[in-house]
Amino acid sequence: MIEQIEGLPPGTLGFRASGQVTAADYERVLVPDIEAAFAIHRKLRLLYHVGPDFTGFDPGAMWDDAMLGFRHFSGWDRVALVTDVPWLRIAATAMGFAVPAQLRLFRNAELVTAIDWIREPRPEPEEGNK
Repeated sequence: MIEQIEGLPPGTLGFRASGQVTAADYERVLVPDIEAAFAIHRKLRLLYHVGPDFTGFDPGAMWDDAMLGFRHFSGWDRVALVTDVPWLRIAATAMGFAVPAQLRLFRNAELVTAIDWIREPRPEPEEGNK
């Protein structure tokens, strides 16, 4: 199941994955919310929490996740992945260099820290770099 995390600033989306995540979860919750946000914002921030009760992704959900990421490849500003799932942490570390966004991994115990990081304002450009 995927549910939206409320209370994040404009231009920031948060989702919590628990139990078995299916393609229907992506199509019902995640895809419409992300598409609607990209219709308003050029760049988005994403907080994705894969909690301790997560049991896995169905193949269709993994496909939807990959296609959504590719469709908006350059549209991500910051991505915080919060999980203790070893294979997800390894995959994010291995693919992180290819993502044109700031990507940080957090453990489940660091969820509040991840939320604080995703909320941080963008640094102002230096005078000579505008």
